[in-house]
Amino acid sequence: MAMGTLITVAAVLAGLNTLLLLPLVGVWIRNYTTFGTGLVGGLVLFAVAMLAENAVAIYFFFSMASFYSGDPGVQQAVLVLRGLQFVAIAALSYTTLR
Repeated sequence: MAMGTLITVAAVLAGLNTLLLLPLVGVWIRNYTTFGTGLVGGLVLFAVAMLAENAVAIYFFFSMASFYSGDPGVQQAVLVLRGLQFVAIAALSYTTLR
């Protein structure tokens, strides 16, 4: 079954979130090895958890699209949540990488 437009956009946002998180993990791991603080360790764990969540979401978008395709309300909610996550990760990426 083909994915709807909203779910396709949500899947693209999950992919973009993954791409934004990869350099963050690199920077934070490098900082953790340098400084060893709990805060940076927490950031590494956060980024790894978000990477895993987005990877699983992408898998489900493509393997179980029928779960999302039936209800437009679910599609809109998934898209809004992916969009909010993208904005949050983009802001975190901007402040970390500048």
